[in-house]
Amino acid sequence: MIIDVNTYIGHWPFRQLRHNTVDGLLRLMDENVIDRAMVSSINAIFYRNCHAGNIELYDSTKNHRDRFITFATLNPKYACWKDDLKECKEEYGMSGIRMLPQYHNYKLYEGEGLEMINMATEMKMAISIPIRMEDRRQRHWLDNVGDIPLFDLESAIKASPEARFIILNGRGFESWAKNGNMRKYNFIIEISRLSVVLQGEIPKLIEQLGSSRLAFGTGIPFNYANPSLLKMQVLDAPENIKEKLFWQNALQILDF
Repeated sequence: MIIDVNTYIGHWPFRQLRHNTVDGLLRLMDENVIDRAMVSSINAIFYRNCHAGNIELYDSTKNHRDRFITFATLNPKYACWKDDLKECKEEYGMSGIRMLPQYHNYKLYEGEGLEMINMATEMKMAISIPIRMEDRRQRHWLDNVGDIPLFDLESAIKASPEARFIILNGRGFESWAKNGNMRKYNFIIEISRLSVVLQGEIPKLIEQLGSSRLAFGTGIPFNYANPSLLKMQVLDAPENIKEKLFWQNALQILDF
C-alpha cells in the first residue's frame, strides 16, 4: 500500500496547475499505484472565508472516501473558525487540518495558532503544516511569503505535546536529529524535499530519529510523483522500513 500525505486540489493564483481536480489527482494516483492520499483545498488558502474551500473539497471527494483522507484549511484569525472546524470534523469527517500561518498571518506557537492546534487535537485531528507551497526562486512577485522557520514549528510541537504533526515540504532537520528531546513528540516528516543520496537526509533521519518519523509524500499537483517514488526505490533500507514510510507511519499518526 502507498499513502501520499501531501496532495491538493484546486487552483493556484500564480501559475496554472495540471491534475489539480479530483479526477486528475485520481488519475495520477492510479498511474503511480498510490492507494490513498491526504488532500486539502488550495482554494481555501486564498478565500477570505477558508471554509468555503473545505465545503468544495468535501463535495468533490465525498464519492471517493476510500481514496482520500481530507484535511481542512482554516484561518484562526477568522471569526467563525471554531464553528467551521467542528463542522469539518462532525459533518464532513475530515481527519486533520492544514495550517498555513505564512499566508494567514499568525504564529503557530502562540495566540490563535496554538489555540487552533489544541482544539483540533482535542477533536482527534492531525495537524499538517507545509513549510512552503512553492520554491521561493520561482514564486510570482505577489507571492512574497517566506518559508515557515523550523524554530516556529519546533516551538509549536513543544507547546502542544499531545498533538500529532505531519510536516510537509521541509528540510534541514539535522538539529532535530541531534536533539534527543524531539523524539518524545508526535510528528512525521514528509520526504518530497529530502535527499536519499548526495546529502543523504532520509537515511540519516531514519538512523537518528527512527524509521517511524518519515512518510511518503509527493506534493501533487505542484510536483509529479516520480521523484518521491524514485527516492523510495533507491533508498537502501529493508522492505519493512519502506512499508513504514509508504503507509504505516501515515496511518499511525491519524490513530489517536
